[in-house]
Amino acid sequence: MIRIGLTGSIGMGKSTTARLFAAAGVPGHDADAAVHALYAGRAAPLIEAAFPGTVVQGKVDRSLLSPQVLGKPEAMKRLEAIVHPLVREEEQRFLEKGRSEGRRAVLLDIPLLFETGGDRRVDVSVVVTADASVQRERVLARPDMTVERFEAILAKQMLDAEKRRRAHFLIETGQGMEAARRSVKAILRALASMP
Repeated sequence: MIRIGLTGSIGMGKSTTARLFAAAGVPGHDADAAVHALYAGRAAPLIEAAFPGTVVQGKVDRSLLSPQVLGKPEAMKRLEAIVHPLVREEEQRFLEKGRSEGRRAVLLDIPLLFETGGDRRVDVSVVVTADASVQRERVLARPDMTVERFEAILAKQMLDAEKRRRAHFLIETGQGMEAARRSVKAILRALASMP
């Protein structure tokens, strides 16, 4: 079973690209979605213990957590030490299910694929990318996004140019949905010829 690692910086179109892979028959595990579920479940009491006052009605409130961790490397490491192992457990269950179903390929959608060493757990890496101006426009159009928050998020992500350099495949999302769909199909054709 081929494990495809999908990544890209904020606003590059990674979630949309993951849906294109799903539409092409490749199931995916979304690390961000797993974090959201964990924030409303198993991780909530652990995060509240480490960052008091961040859990409201049994769920982590990101607006209360963010000021305690953004731009604070030690706090971010504490948070990651809680969350990353739980996400990895979810990922392992997903991979086991894919193997038991006889899947040819599965997708691991991991925003910080290279930053966390996740690229060592996949067979190929796919980087979703776009021009910086397109990225900025997309991100700043999101509700509750500020320039400061955008820059803080970018600061903890590897530069797009470095991700592009390390990728096995690139998907340029600034050229529209149809171009991205063609790129996904081309990647799957290339992977079909792998042993």
